[in-house]
Amino acid sequence: MNRLVIVLALPLVFLISSASQAPAPSESVKWLTFEQAVELSKKEKRKIFIDVYTDWCGWCKVMDKNTFSEPQIAQILNEKFYPVKFNGEQREDVVFQGTTFKFVESGRSGYHQLAAALMNNKLSYPTVVFLDEDFKMLQPLPGYQKPEQFHKVVQYIGEDHYKKITWNDWQTKYKSPY
Repeated sequence: MNRLVIVLALPLVFLISSASQAPAPSESVKWLTFEQAVELSKKEKRKIFIDVYTDWCGWCKVMDKNTFSEPQIAQILNEKFYPVKFNGEQREDVVFQGTTFKFVESGRSGYHQLAAALMNNKLSYPTVVFLDEDFKMLQPLPGYQKPEQFHKVVQYIGEDHYKKITWNDWQTKYKSPY
């Protein structure tokens, strides 16, 4: 009888033990559409972070996998910004501040006018864009961003350090979690 109890209890003990040692699920970015972010910002002012990507962009996918999946980065994006995923080739119109931005046929595909406006007409993917609480451009940042370098930028802007300290001074004060 004792052997039977041990044989039956052993898998249960193993299951409980392995479940308690499993890593906690990491926080992920809670992406919004551009329109959702604008609406939320009307209720509660917050900066807007925009990841301008395309479906064919390999570095955009790498940034999703390596950078935006980092818990420290996801936490700052979710708490300090309204994070937006914006396809630079989307075909749907976007109305923003009284202007209708449209898809423009060009080459093999085309581009969205809002993407071009956000990237100062320099279509480069990926590009991340930071807008302040009043939808004013703070900074477009083109190219793939490694987590280690991007955390420094997103913390600098997200925590409003840019209002008090220069980028060069920030780099000397910054403490990397990596």
